[in-house]
Amino acid sequence: MIYWTMLGHEEWNLYIAATGKGLCYVGSQNKPFEELSHWVERRFSNGVLVHDDEKLQLYATELIEYFQGARKSFSIPFDFYGTPFQLAVWNALCGIPYGQTQSYSDIATHIQKPSSVRAVGAAIGANPVLITVPCHRVISKNGSLTGYRGGLDMKTKLLQLENENVLVKGSSLYA
Repeated sequence: MIYWTMLGHEEWNLYIAATGKGLCYVGSQNKPFEELSHWVERRFSNGVLVHDDEKLQLYATELIEYFQGARKSFSIPFDFYGTPFQLAVWNALCGIPYGQTQSYSDIATHIQKPSSVRAVGAAIGANPVLITVPCHRVISKNGSLTGYRGGLDMKTKLLQLENENVLVKGSSLYA
């Protein structure tokens, strides 16, 4: 069973889903339900989607706190799977502090695969739990914003939200 709900908070509208073990999916802003259903079809051959707002309340609460600027990291359980390489990349993403960015090559170096920058980009693109595993904090080496499953508009909004809530004055997400 994959439980889902539509999380709506101010301008943020996205689908989230969880198994009995934890959050397994955070969708793109303002995308249709089909984004979630197609993802489930590809990842869970026998997956059954069940709408259940109550089961998703814990996850929705932490995401809303993030959108409000009150949460800088997540304590919710996750239930996502990937190759060992993808998991290494996703774990490295979790190490990027709130309000800061790193480049794809920084991540490749961090996981001790400095020549795997493109593979790092592919692994980031496969991240099933947007926002909570903060792939939006990865930018190109020259500082420009690059691809994001949720779209560059969503990535920009997330970086702006964090930039507005960083406690250290004078720091910039684009530096």
